[in-house]
Amino acid sequence: MRRLLGPFYVTGVFWFRFHCWGVSSMPEWMVRPSILVFTSFFFLALRNVRKAVAANLAGVLGPCSWWERQRRIWRTLHTFAWCLTERYERLASTRPFTIEVEGMERWREVTATGAGFILLTAHLGSWEAGSMLPADREGRRVNVVRETETDPKAQEFIRDLISRQGKGLYITHFATDDAHLGMQMLEVLRGGEIVALQGDRPRTGGRFLEIPLFDHPFPLPLGPPALARAAGVPMMPVFIFREGRRHYRCLLRPPIHVAETGDRKADLTAAIASFGAELQAAIARSPYQWFCFRQAWLKNTKA
Repeated sequence: MRRLLGPFYVTGVFWFRFHCWGVSSMPEWMVRPSILVFTSFFFLALRNVRKAVAANLAGVLGPCSWWERQRRIWRTLHTFAWCLTERYERLASTRPFTIEVEGMERWREVTATGAGFILLTAHLGSWEAGSMLPADREGRRVNVVRETETDPKAQEFIRDLISRQGKGLYITHFATDDAHLGMQMLEVLRGGEIVALQGDRPRTGGRFLEIPLFDHPFPLPLGPPALARAAGVPMMPVFIFREGRRHYRCLLRPPIHVAETGDRKADLTAAIASFGAELQAAIARSPYQWFCFRQAWLKNTKA
């Protein structure tokens, strides 16, 4: 289907451009009904996504009836539609946004020295808004590493859109198997810049460690703590929750300092376990804003 439909496939550049154009050009009163229409369409069309969301929420909230399962799926997809729509509003329009911040004392603790650090987030709410905050509010350079898009043209569209909004301070990198990226991020951290990473799922073929998440083994990538340890910088967990129309809350959690003992594996394991505890608390706080659209637990959970 991807080869047949090309840019019109669900991950093709057409949908990125169409969504951005629609959000930035349509009147305010049309946004809500449009989201209902497209949520309904994708709810019906994306069978594998429905299955993954149902299984993941069963791991978080427990098993449920068929009707409750559909409600959970719908609520997640509807919330995702709002977050994605408001993302384009933020990047391509001048409409006002409110982003409240919890934990500014932790931010001041980490930024006081002017050294680099890692913003470690997850596929929760509007994670991108959280990674852009330092560039927006303090003029600090942020290097964000994103997963690659299926369509290379979609990837370039996103890169260009974010670059214009970030005014040269928000630099997008797409994760590949090239080891040069890791060395580049190590260099910018040592130079006092910020690196933003998603820490809630490993890349295909990437190294990971399984930790308990909601009492089920869950793989978390080794890359973020390994990078933090090599650079000698802390990781700050940050999660962005949607609270209303163009209204978000940024939650800054205590920085995680990766130990440097003679046991590297134990150092990384402890750091990943600390982030895993933060991730579980964030998902429990707002489970319908956990946008994990592939099955997180392949065993031991039933929808």
